[in-house]
Amino acid sequence: MDLLRVFGTAHPVIGVIHLLPLPTAPRWGGSLAAVMERAEQEASALATGGANGILIENFFDAPFTQHQVDPAVVSAMSLVAQRVKALVDLPLGINVLRNDALSALAIATNVGAQFIRVNVLTGVMATDQGVIEGCAHRLLRYRRELDSPVQIFADVLVKHGRPLGTPNLTTAVQETIQRGLADGVILSGWATGHPPTREDLELARAAAGHVPVLVGSGANLENVAHLLTAADGVIVASSLKRKGQIDQPIDPQRVSHFVQAVRCALEPEVPALGHIHSNESTAHPYEQITQPSS
Repeated sequence: MDLLRVFGTAHPVIGVIHLLPLPTAPRWGGSLAAVMERAEQEASALATGGANGILIENFFDAPFTQHQVDPAVVSAMSLVAQRVKALVDLPLGINVLRNDALSALAIATNVGAQFIRVNVLTGVMATDQGVIEGCAHRLLRYRRELDSPVQIFADVLVKHGRPLGTPNLTTAVQETIQRGLADGVILSGWATGHPPTREDLELARAAAGHVPVLVGSGANLENVAHLLTAADGVIVASSLKRKGQIDQPIDPQRVSHFVQAVRCALEPEVPALGHIHSNESTAHPYEQITQPSS
């Protein structure tokens, strides 16, 4: 996968939009309009702050299903993704948690997104949803059937899970690429908000060859320069949110500070900024979502 061609930089910052609970989720609030409004505000914050891409996830639908999500979730994520794509000029990705890669590919293909994230592409992982098996066989054939250009970013030994068996990281990366046909691999820490170690990133980088390696969790202002000495890019969520708290909305100032830290680490390369399609000021939506609740 050519990161420069897709994201406009060889070291992209991909910001994550954690969607509010969707229909059928235990915490569903009953308003898809509210979900869309929050997603649009966060997409604007990411674009104006200088992120190079956006990944949309149904993060707040927990507890997640082990396999295929409800059709209402697919419909809702498609509508939100289409709205985000119409608002900002940034590469877009889809992750349907916990591991519904076929639905993610269908959404991404139909809305014109560029990539998906797959938690378990190869191997077998024991998770809080139960045992999840790799889906590479079905996913790659489905991509061929759809004649889809969507790229596949695959987690290796994904967070919030442990492998059944004892594969080493080098073998896991190689099999994800060579046997799972991933276009890029993602390395995370043990849980949301925890980074991978520099040593693990170096092992993954050596095993991946020409395939890009992205940090999938735990990147922040303090460690991103260190992480990017061994990784090609970062997928970031928690540290872009108000006060760094996972349940809070994305703070545009935190996005700008994070992107600036990446730029400083990569000098003299300067990643391209995203653009909002509207000419209207976006200050009001940001202020609305970043005000402390009463």
